[in-house]
Amino acid sequence: MTAPAREILVGSDQFEVVTEDVLLRAQLTCAMAVCVFDTVDEAGGLLHLRCVERAGGNPDGTDATLATELLLLDRCIQSLRTAAPQARALKARIVVHLPANSPARTACESMLTLVGHFMHDIGAELEPVDLATGAPREVVFRPCMGSLQIR
Repeated sequence: MTAPAREILVGSDQFEVVTEDVLLRAQLTCAMAVCVFDTVDEAGGLLHLRCVERAGGNPDGTDATLATELLLLDRCIQSLRTAAPQARALKARIVVHLPANSPARTACESMLTLVGHFMHDIGAELEPVDLATGAPREVVFRPCMGSLQIR
């Protein structure tokens, strides 16, 4: 197995889609990484979303935040389909970091539900979510191999 040519750091509330052998890396601190790849083609992407505590009882703020997250997810998948139109056997893995007793837990659970329904709607196979508390986590995703390392 040869090493990938380059690495891309995916920042908070951003995504990267690739069609070549590249490592996608994200530092998760109260955030989630949605890793999507095609099981046949060498295309995939990583979406890095922050888990932000919702403004107490403000449904407009919550709706706006969820709408933004859904838009980013949709753009990520559309970019993947544009870059690799033949990619149809999609699989998704989600990695989450939450500090212990985080007030953002409810927001994270809402995001997980939203992402899960979205993946189901597009026909992507979703593996069990990997959620951990404690120290921040680093995700290293290699879409062409469908491999994911969590540190």
